[in-house]
Amino acid sequence: MDAKGRMALPALYRDALLSDCEGQLVVTVSLTDKCLMIFPQPEWDERAVKIRALPTLNPRTRGVQRLLLGHAREVEMDASGRILIPPELRSFAELEKKLMLVGLGHRFELWGADRWNTDRDDWFAAEAQATDIPEELKTLSL
Repeated sequence: MDAKGRMALPALYRDALLSDCEGQLVVTVSLTDKCLMIFPQPEWDERAVKIRALPTLNPRTRGVQRLLLGHAREVEMDASGRILIPPELRSFAELEKKLMLVGLGHRFELWGADRWNTDRDDWFAAEAQATDIPEELKTLSL
């Protein structure tokens, strides 16, 4: 990330994002980790409809709406393939110069490199010690 808070998207993703969503993206906070989620605009629009439809009288769903929708910021790739990460989101995820962009199919996660490396090592250690396999993973074949 540069001093202005701009992050260059890897060339691998630029062309696809330009053709799929004209470089229009949405950045918001993760509910589970100290990272940001980046969605192509059409992907976010589908999710935002579902998030807005959650019952607002339920305190938990209201909190989810506040966090995800309230922090969502539309960003656009510039001619150099960069996006500007808003200061409040950079602060939340503790992003500095070194970043890790993780592609997850329909979205990206953006991590500070140090936090990513620490958390990744913790996930590997937890998996190595895990004895139970969740039902969702029992049919997964790699």
